[in-house]
Amino acid sequence: MSDAQLQRITELGDPALDDYLRMTDVKLRSRVEVERGLFMAESFEVISRAVEAGMAPRSFLMSEKWLQKFAPLYERFPEVPVFVGEEALLEQLTGFHLHRGALAAMQRPELPGARELLEGARTVAVLEDIVDHTNVGAMFRSAAALGVDAVLVTPQCADPLYRRSIRVSMGTVFQVPWTRLEAWPHAPHPPGRPGAPGGVDLLREAGFDVLALALTDEAVALDAADLGPQRKVTLVLGAEGHGLKPATLRAADEHVVIPMAGGVDSLNVAAASAVVFWQRRAMLFPRG
Repeated sequence: MSDAQLQRITELGDPALDDYLRMTDVKLRSRVEVERGLFMAESFEVISRAVEAGMAPRSFLMSEKWLQKFAPLYERFPEVPVFVGEEALLEQLTGFHLHRGALAAMQRPELPGARELLEGARTVAVLEDIVDHTNVGAMFRSAAALGVDAVLVTPQCADPLYRRSIRVSMGTVFQVPWTRLEAWPHAPHPPGRPGAPGGVDLLREAGFDVLALALTDEAVALDAADLGPQRKVTLVLGAEGHGLKPATLRAADEHVVIPMAGGVDSLNVAAASAVVFWQRRAMLFPRG
């Protein structure tokens, strides 16, 4: 590492450190990171996955003791600064202890269009208004592990590139193609002037059947639902508590429910997603 790349932190007022300020303020960071076109990757494994997926670092932040471990990463980008400081100073800057070694401020990628994402896909998940970053990260990890081809997040869904989401996903958010829908479940348009299809209509235009995971009277048990290879399937999962929107339930082709025992009526949405994704995979690739 050149002397020019290594930049020791002497004062927290340096504008070059602004990307790392107030990182524990979720509302502020969720807005600021999108506005600045950045996201934060944390730990050697997650930063490595981001880099391997083609993400571009803006800078690295760590204490002296982590320089050797992270050298294989930052030395690939000699033009990118590596900010180094005492652990107490870094904690003061970010608001938390960097116990995973280092942070990297990464350039936020431009998301693909939904229509582009659906090309060639056969299994798609829609995360409707999942506001908990931990759940979003866990659902992306399940999607990656169980063969979901693409993930669509609704306008009010939490940011999959928020630090906590990325950490819980173990960086798999970088390997599952995803994008944010502009509208859900339907694209608004002026009365009498049909617009381009969006939401459910876009999925149907691409040949997908839309299956809503919901505890309704007409819901079919997951193990009885047709999730075989002859269908292109979209699995829609909603926030805990109120569940899917009534408009989404009306727009869906089918309602599906996971059979429960022991008097339990539902699972955490992240756990439910893993069950549903596994069942789809099992039906696509039956052992025989």
